[in-house]
Amino acid sequence: MLWIKALHIIFVAAWFAGLFYLPRIFVNLAMVPADSHAERERLLLMALKLYRFSSGLMLLALLFGGILWLYYGIGRGPGNGWMHAKLALVVAVIGYHHVCRAFLRKFELIANRRSHKWFRVFNEVSVLLFAAIVILVVVKPF
Repeated sequence: MLWIKALHIIFVAAWFAGLFYLPRIFVNLAMVPADSHAERERLLLMALKLYRFSSGLMLLALLFGGILWLYYGIGRGPGNGWMHAKLALVVAVIGYHHVCRAFLRKFELIANRRSHKWFRVFNEVSVLLFAAIVILVVVKPF
């Protein structure tokens, strides 16, 4: 079980690293001048590769987390309300991941209407979700 737990933590941390950086690329994309095609294409390529890579990390994190929950019973039973809250936040993180893809698609289509300042705030959402999940797992407040 400890190997599965270690792999889950590794892939969650790696997935979140992608979620921390991808919106930073969006900040830069939102700041690219309209006539700077090479810079825009380079940033789009970076964002697309990062999204694809972090999607694989997400799947592995969910796989190992699912094994811990279903096979080893971690977080099941009475007194594990923290796990319900954690799972709700995990669903929110998966949604955030897919929203990032939608924003990437808008940048590809040159249809983004949001400012770099908006993406700076959007970038902080993943940090707040990560912090809340870690607190729930470590502290188990309920």
